[in-house]
Amino acid sequence: MSCGERFVQTLKKLGYPKASTLDGEDFDWLFETTDAKAFLDWFCASCTEKNVVSEEKLHAFNELKASGKAVLDDKTLEEVMKTCQPSSSKASALEEVAVEKLEEELHSLQKSQALYLQRRNKLQMLASANVYSSLKLRDKEDEEAKALNETLSDLQMTSNKMNHELQAVVEGVQKLLSFYCPLEKGQTSSSPIFLFQVLLDKYLSCEEQSTAALTQFTKEHFFEGFSKCMEGTDNDFELIQLDGDARDDPALEEKCKEMMRLQLAYISARHKLIEAKAKNASLQAGLQWVEGNASAAQSKASNKDRLMVRITSLKDETSQIESHIESIKKETLPASVQQRAQLLNMPVVKGDYDLQIARHKLYASRQGLVGTHLMKQRASFELLQLGFELELVKQRNVNRELKTVIQELRQSAEKMEARLLMPDASLLASSKPKVNIDSRDTASHGLFQLLDGDQTQKLFRTYSGLESVAQKLSQDVQSLKDQLAVSKQEQSFVISKLESNLKTLQDRMYCDRTELMLSTPELSSSFQQIYSQLEKLNQILMDVLEDLRVKRKILQSSKFAKLKKELYVYFFQNEELLKSIVQSLESQADIHSS
Repeated sequence: MSCGERFVQTLKKLGYPKASTLDGEDFDWLFETTDAKAFLDWFCASCTEKNVVSEEKLHAFNELKASGKAVLDDKTLEEVMKTCQPSSSKASALEEVAVEKLEEELHSLQKSQALYLQRRNKLQMLASANVYSSLKLRDKEDEEAKALNETLSDLQMTSNKMNHELQAVVEGVQKLLSFYCPLEKGQTSSSPIFLFQVLLDKYLSCEEQSTAALTQFTKEHFFEGFSKCMEGTDNDFELIQLDGDARDDPALEEKCKEMMRLQLAYISARHKLIEAKAKNASLQAGLQWVEGNASAAQSKASNKDRLMVRITSLKDETSQIESHIESIKKETLPASVQQRAQLLNMPVVKGDYDLQIARHKLYASRQGLVGTHLMKQRASFELLQLGFELELVKQRNVNRELKTVIQELRQSAEKMEARLLMPDASLLASSKPKVNIDSRDTASHGLFQLLDGDQTQKLFRTYSGLESVAQKLSQDVQSLKDQLAVSKQEQSFVISKLESNLKTLQDRMYCDRTELMLSTPELSSSFQQIYSQLEKLNQILMDVLEDLRVKRKILQSSKFAKLKKELYVYFFQNEELLKSIVQSLESQADIHSS
């Protein structure tokens, strides 16, 4: 603890009201100064509650100061004490004599008080011992009864629990046997436990019907050669060549012939259309020329020669145009018409391929349906197979555990049979009764020795002797039971007598009250008087001691007062010595005066 905390703790002991709000660390610096450290150490070590001025004394001192009366200082108080010294010395001598008497009286009172306290404590101990013994016996009786009831209830609960567990084991075994009992032919289980007990005939018949329906659906919606069509390559999607060799495929050959006929019809129709258009265009051009040159021919009849020349030039141009037209008809037109005829079969081929693509999509969707159904069927079969495999593993584990349990039960049964068998055949019961106990029958010998109590080795011991010893033991037990019953009766009588005495003691100790009366009213009043006298005596002794302390302090501080005390002592104890001292002092005074 630091010095500051010690200072705060001292203030708390002295009753300073705000000491709880102070912190000891804030006052550590005061103890570091050399001037205040000694005073603070003395203050923390010596000051107690007795050094604190009470509120009443402080109030009285303040009233004295407020009244205006003079307060004596140290010197004035010392002079006043000097005037009171002769009377106080006489009183001190008388008080010393009275103190001895009071001390003797105090010792006698203390002895009587100790005697009374000893008697009271003895009575209290006897009363408490009686109460404690009765309560202990009652508590012990209650505990024993409670323990007996708890033991009986525990045994009953254990028995019921064991019976319940055995019944549960029997029911569990029966239920387990019912699970594994084989069903008769044609018999079905209402609630199968294992998967192998479930009849799958309906499920398999449904799957067969589904497979047959799927096969029929495939036959109806898939044509022959579908696999070849689906397995084809991208080379099959080329344009049909009409001049190719299509003898291998009759359908393709028929299509090629049909397309060739269409092309020939298109070419002939195109030729006719072109010729008709050319004739129509030539006729229209001739009509336009005739219409344009008719009026000119009438007005310009004089220009006949010029017209003839014009006609001749036109004939030449016409022959050139006709030759050009012939070349177009023979060379350019057939090639272009044939190219247009080749382009004629493009929509047909496109439609054919669109039809094939639509068929492919239809077949793919139907294949998806068939594949989904087949995947579901396969998943159901695999799930069923997995269930059978898991159940097979579990059944194998159960079989192994059951074999282990059966083996353990067989071993336990063999051990029990071996334990029940008598190891020595000579010890087995026979039709002829035995008289003597066999020397190898250690159990009977030990029982005989235990019952008889004789530790000496005897050569022959008979069963009749064992029976007599047992009868004697039973008689001893019966006699002990009788003695125990008698002792219980005596004990109950003593307890009842003790309870009556205890009741009488309680009536005397309480006297129709709720509180315990430790002494009689007369004794209590005497004790009260003694206590009051002791308090007065204690107060007188404290006052005397305080007066002695003040006088000793005065004697230590004043040599004159010490000399006066010695003279008073000589006056009361040795008058001769006092006279000689007074004479010597007078002679000294005369010498000093002369």
